Amino acid sequence: QVQLVESGGGLVQAGGSLRVSCAASGLTFSNYAMGWVRQAPGKERELVAAMNWSGGRPYYADSVKGRFTISRDNAKNTVYLQMNRLVPEDTAVYYCAARYYNLDTQVSQYRYWGQGTQVTVSS
Repeated sequence: QVQLVESGGGLVQAGGSLRVSCAASGLTFSNYAMGWVRQAPGKERELVAAMNWSGGRPYYADSVKGRFTISRDNAKNTVYLQMNRLVPEDTAVYYCAARYYNLDTQVSQYRYWGQGTQVTVSS
């Protein structure tokens, strides 16, 4: 059974930083592209960052480029999202998601999902 478990969310002031993590089990982690998807109340899900199974050049949404960094540790079956210079518009539930092999910019292409972790940025 595949499980993706996010952690590290919380409340932070605007301009601050936060790192969220996602621990995967039940799959061969090194074979999967990993993504971070967020959803704010009343808004559609948005893929903010993704990385191929092998690492390489990641994808970032324009809204987070230069502020967020995705990384993965295949030895620990974990993917991270470092979020810097946070703004209130970053407030959302952040989900990690897995897709076999290569990343895709379409949220619907990710097969496995975590339960999400809340990130709240106060102004």
